[in-house]
Amino acid sequence: MTELGEYLRACRARVSAEQAGIPSSGHRRVPGLRREELATLAGVSVDYIVRLEQGRAKSASPEILTALARALELNADEQEYLLRRAADSTGLTVKAGSQASRPQRVSSATRVLLDSMPGVPALVLGRRMDILAWNTLGAALITDFGQVPAPRRNHIWLSFLDPDVRALYADWEKVARECVSYLRMDAGRYPEDPALARLVGELSMKDPDFRQWWSTHRVRAQHSGRKDFLHPLVGEISLDFQVMDVRGTGDQTLLVYTAEPRSRSAHALAFLSGWAGAEHSPPADRSI
Repeated sequence: MTELGEYLRACRARVSAEQAGIPSSGHRRVPGLRREELATLAGVSVDYIVRLEQGRAKSASPEILTALARALELNADEQEYLLRRAADSTGLTVKAGSQASRPQRVSSATRVLLDSMPGVPALVLGRRMDILAWNTLGAALITDFGQVPAPRRNHIWLSFLDPDVRALYADWEKVARECVSYLRMDAGRYPEDPALARLVGELSMKDPDFRQWWSTHRVRAQHSGRKDFLHPLVGEISLDFQVMDVRGTGDQTLLVYTAEPRSRSAHALAFLSGWAGAEHSPPADRSI
């Protein structure tokens, strides 16, 4: 079965017949919608659903894919992933393997921007959630990235396989599940990225949770949210995060953490900033 087929099958399994307004018809061998039920809801033939899942469909119009997304109750991120996988499966787009293999470079202007925010932990993330650059407070909050071998400077690798980083998160499972869904989204953008395939292979082999969550095909783009940390120096700290595109790069994002003004977390972050400034001045090179 193709990646598109696996994704459609996973999405079908998440929607119950009752949820879709279909009367129950006895025992079901597998959870979720049957192919014929999805076909009825989307207004296409069962044969088309079969051919699409098996990678034998020669075309997939945006109208049909939108109808499938509506029937499967996909959100905007999931619908984008479906469109990308369908385009890849039916040969409507150019493979992104060459683009994914290009070196990831952070501009001098972006490095200056990082250093101009001493009171805000900030990271630049690239493809596969690689950590390309960071500021002093970002390292103080997460880990000393300068001491991490360059091939391991990856947000999801550290979150799963580095015990110190893993212990930072008060709700590690929530953070880890989100990371897996972010990586799935990247897989849709760069379906032939060999480095992503190696990363997924290593994590699947070394962590059963990753292996299980990866198989669910949950996808999500990085936007904003809140993370609760258990920091070894300042204790509990709750921070909001935002992810913004770095214009002109195509695949780099700026991740910043902020605390609610005058909160305990804001005071803790200010203390951590002062400690980091004293410990790490002058700053070392902070990029790959």
